Amino acid sequence: MSHPINILERYWNHTSFRPLQEDIINAVLNNEDTFVLLPTGGGKSICFQIPALIKEGICIVVSPLVALMKDQVKSLKDKGIKAMAITSGISYKELDTLLDNCIYGNYKFLYVSPERLQQDIVKHRIQQMNVNLIAVDEAHCISQWGNDFRPAYKNISLLRELQPSVNIIALTATAKPKVIDETIVELDFIAPKIFKASFSRPNIAYKVVYSEDKLYDLERLLKAHKGASIIYVRSRKLTIEIHEQLEKLGFSSTFFHGGIPTKDKQVRLDQWMNNQKEIMVATTAFGMGIDKPDVKTVFHINLPESLESYYQEAGRAGRNNENAFAILLTNKSDEQRLKSQFINTLPSVDYIKAVYRKLCNYFQISYGEGEFSSHQFNFNTFCKTYDFKTTQTFNTLQILDRNSIIKLSQQFNYKTTLQFIISSAALFAYLERHKHIELIIKSILRTYGGIFEHTLAINLTLIAGKTATTEKQIIAVLQQLDRDDVVDFMYSNTDSEIVFLQPREDDKTINRIITIVEQQQDLKRLQVNEVLKYIENNSVCKQLQLLNYFGEDSVETCGKCSVCIANSKSKNSSDIKTIQKHIISILTNKNCNSRQLTEALPYKDTEIFDVLKLLLEHQIIETTPSNTYKIK
Repeated sequence: MSHPINILERYWNHTSFRPLQEDIINAVLNNEDTFVLLPTGGGKSICFQIPALIKEGICIVVSPLVALMKDQVKSLKDKGIKAMAITSGISYKELDTLLDNCIYGNYKFLYVSPERLQQDIVKHRIQQMNVNLIAVDEAHCISQWGNDFRPAYKNISLLRELQPSVNIIALTATAKPKVIDETIVELDFIAPKIFKASFSRPNIAYKVVYSEDKLYDLERLLKAHKGASIIYVRSRKLTIEIHEQLEKLGFSSTFFHGGIPTKDKQVRLDQWMNNQKEIMVATTAFGMGIDKPDVKTVFHINLPESLESYYQEAGRAGRNNENAFAILLTNKSDEQRLKSQFINTLPSVDYIKAVYRKLCNYFQISYGEGEFSSHQFNFNTFCKTYDFKTTQTFNTLQILDRNSIIKLSQQFNYKTTLQFIISSAALFAYLERHKHIELIIKSILRTYGGIFEHTLAINLTLIAGKTATTEKQIIAVLQQLDRDDVVDFMYSNTDSEIVFLQPREDDKTINRIITIVEQQQDLKRLQVNEVLKYIENNSVCKQLQLLNYFGEDSVETCGKCSVCIANSKSKNSSDIKTIQKHIISILTNKNCNSRQLTEALPYKDTEIFDVLKLLLEHQIIETTPSNTYKIK
């Protein structure tokens, strides 16, 4: 049973390895320091799990993603393999017991966050363990030029001192050459073995589709590409709205986001995995660690924040190597929306300092104190107390978390939740008898779509602002509705937990991370610009654009992306002047939107959109407030 292929058959029920997997496993078994770049879906976890099962002792896996740690531990346990993850919220006594189990309990895998490696008890116990391998997952986080750089990843080098004879395997799905070089240096690799799979996914057709009406085009494309699909969106609210719209259109769909209770998440995941539901509408965190080979199409309704994240998300299509599609729907408003979400909300250094000072004041932490103190935290109340902008403040807290100033834990089980448990007709009959609460109820209904069908987390501060009342009044109304069996209301006065990892030193605390913060913000701006270049470049094959971004030289076009198809059809394209003439003729009689024009004209949608852009640029036509076109 000690041969890799036997382990693969026993625990994973596969009879052969994917490309590079066996070579990587053999390098690890030969005690080589190993760097692995396998694009998403390449089977990275097997590359360290199989050698760890073959060797005597325990494998330490360092990962920044709590959800991924839990998924992998569950998967190993389901196979009968002893594994554990040390996550946040564990008491010192419990931590002591868990680490003892790793020494004496025949465990094969210990998953830890990089921050845990700072704790003396963790370092001391690791030194006593029979460690057979150190695996660094999401290894690009160790590089200052990597996506989602985390300074705490620098602590991983401590493992070299604690277990000097143990080899390391570093794994990532997305890393440019500069990131690979820095990672190898930081981990102090000796004569490293480097394995890099191509970023090319020849079975995926990458398509950028210009769309004035995304729901209409989504419906059309779903009918054209039948099969399991993921639709990525940027907000929880949008997952619910699109799911409901698709259901009305006759599609079989469900939705998934971080605020859904764990039990419901598993039910929805199982429905989709077993093809009981064909379409999963989800926020971008969905899919990490989930391997569904038969995904036919991955849609992006909103622009991704980086090409790294886009490549990973799009790569969840076609893992069975059959033809698949990655379709990004975009229009002229997306660029500003992307910049507003990811660039304009980047906090300045002064803003970060102000938030940190107020955070310390909020919890009455004295100068020089507060280290490892834990506090329940209501984010909205904090922002309201100091008149802070919510998005910039949340980004600031994430920066403080990423740089190990604080540890921010979003406890979704603490969320204030609400669901209406009577019909809409019964609710309006109830409001006829309780006119004084009508404004509050209608405001909630307008803000939270799907609140009759689902239990949703609600923002009391937002509702109070919209209705010019206080949170206290909102709570009183909802509690009365709960007593009257109109709603199911669960109130919590906190939504997060904050642990201060360093003593309070005000500006000195922030000054230590300024260089890193500014560099990461420059990187974020660069990533957003690269996304915009990708959607705007209609002359170079989309597959080639992605390969070149990741430093892979290639000149062979894919032949199936939106650019290649457009180029192959260009010889047969309709005359631009003819299309212009027909568009102007229609708009002379009445204003039309893009859907009406594509339905009325016998030309390809892309040709019509291109001509509309030209007419707008030359100020022959203009758009109206109702999103129609008219002669200027």
